[in-house]
Amino acid sequence: MASESEDAARVYLTVLCWIGLAIAALDAFVQPLPAGLLRAVLGLSYIAGGLPAARSALTELWQDRRLDIDLLMVVAALAAAAVGATLEGAVLLALFSLSQTLEHRAMGKARQAVEALMQLRPETALREGPEGVEEVPVADLQPGDHVMLRPGARVPVDGRVVDGAGHLDESTVTGEAEPVRKSAGATVHEATVNLDGILTVEVTRSLATSTVAQMIRLVTEAQAMKSPSERFSDWFGQRYTVAVLAGSGLAFVGFWMAGYLPGDALYRAATVLVAASPCAVVISVPAAILSALSAAARGGVLFKGGGALEGLAEVSTFAFDKTGTLTTGQAEVTAIRALEGSEAEFLALAAGLEAQSEHPIAGALRREVAERGIAPAPVYEVQSHPSEGITGHDDQGPLWAGNQRMLARMGAMLPDGLADIAERLETVILVGRGSRVIGALAVADTPRETAIAAVAALREGGGTRIQMMTGDRAEVAERIAARLGLRPDEVHAGLLPADKVLLIDAGARRGKVAFVGDGVNDAAALARADVGVAMGVAGSEVALQAADVALMADDLRKLAAARKLARRTVRVIRQNLTIAIGAMAVLVTGSLFFELPLPLAVVGHEGGTVLVVLNGLRLLADPIRTR
Repeated sequence: MASESEDAARVYLTVLCWIGLAIAALDAFVQPLPAGLLRAVLGLSYIAGGLPAARSALTELWQDRRLDIDLLMVVAALAAAAVGATLEGAVLLALFSLSQTLEHRAMGKARQAVEALMQLRPETALREGPEGVEEVPVADLQPGDHVMLRPGARVPVDGRVVDGAGHLDESTVTGEAEPVRKSAGATVHEATVNLDGILTVEVTRSLATSTVAQMIRLVTEAQAMKSPSERFSDWFGQRYTVAVLAGSGLAFVGFWMAGYLPGDALYRAATVLVAASPCAVVISVPAAILSALSAAARGGVLFKGGGALEGLAEVSTFAFDKTGTLTTGQAEVTAIRALEGSEAEFLALAAGLEAQSEHPIAGALRREVAERGIAPAPVYEVQSHPSEGITGHDDQGPLWAGNQRMLARMGAMLPDGLADIAERLETVILVGRGSRVIGALAVADTPRETAIAAVAALREGGGTRIQMMTGDRAEVAERIAARLGLRPDEVHAGLLPADKVLLIDAGARRGKVAFVGDGVNDAAALARADVGVAMGVAGSEVALQAADVALMADDLRKLAAARKLARRTVRVIRQNLTIAIGAMAVLVTGSLFFELPLPLAVVGHEGGTVLVVLNGLRLLADPIRTR
């Protein structure tokens, strides 16, 4: 990819070429110029417009033994000058130079995506040490260091909040538009912005393995990986160039033998050479692909190359892992029933029992009381009973919490008031004193808020099959599926990893399959699917490596938006190829059979190239939208 200095030089040369052409045009259309001045300005146009193309053509010819489109343009311009159409040759080089400059600017947008990521990194951080807080280079931070984040500061490296609370703007990394609240224990990503509060963050990853470092590596790799359409355009361009050079030579011989004077035959052959050049065809695909990749990256979706982008557009079946993908993967309290005292008092007792437990159910209960502002009641002599529950004491006597086995251990009976909650498909925790049950609560994994909208959006296009694949029980899977709007025949429960691969194999017989998971589990399914999609992978190196598409945030609506962008990109590619091939066919037909003037062939050829580049660049203004 060209550097910034090369891009700038190309722009300056293009401007010089057009200045020379504009002065030369005065001779043709306004006032004749002195012969010496006319030759000088035409020479300026030829040198400024032809130098980049000649350099590229000679490099390709010398290093790779390949004839490329740049060579075609140089030969066509020299042929025009040889037959006295020097101004037409200058117009050709000026338009070709302009189209190449636009092309490089489009390609430069992809490089700018990487540079923008690098610029997100702060250069220094406030590290806490024995002697207080000191400002140090971010590169000096190591896992285990503690850094202070003031309001308005960017997070210097990936880490974990150990003290304080506040809201972070994560849009630069995950594409999430709304600020995200962070408190002790929450993960923070490099380059996100602390909006309020003072946070103390423990560094968990070095600069070399940080979120932004992974994003830079993935974006760079994506730019280097060509899609099937890009590979075809490269293949077509190389072979077609040889055919055009040979064909123009044959055209010269044919016109000469048909009775044209040598100069006229050469003029017609030069016109054929310009008309048949496939510049627009070759640039049609990369202009669209790289624009779409950049737009997706800004929206928090990373594609591992153009192939993944085109593949997502063709997917007809989306298979989802359930836990952690369609659901939060985190237990939540879904129902509460207090038989003695208030609901708050009951929750305080239950939370006091579970205060020291590491079980996911205990975590769900702690989060519930924290959100309600309820302080856990003091409970002593707490003991865990595996597969049954937990016991302890408070000022009023013994307490317990657990399942039906704990209920039997305590010799308690289930009150009639809890019969309905005991029949729920969620995990039900009973709480009691001795042989008396004082209440119950239900805990379950719940669907993501964005999953329902995402599933509906994926169905919008029509002809899309949705599948849920899970190792969980059928009853639990069907409950989640019903809330997501999935039909019973779209739910596959009780699966082993190998079973998921077999289902993807079966789906692949009907069309392309995308598997959506967390990027760490279900690696076999991600690898087998035509398109593997990992979600919520900011900071996860394993996820970024495993997937073809990475959703940086836990927002499944981004998948539906990314698919729309992929489909729009494919449509733009088709439009570009139709424009390019159609214009080329018209120009070649005109130059062979209708004596198409060389100036018109020049304008038609380069105008088509500029048009497809601009059409591809439209995708830059088409980022991932979820609202």
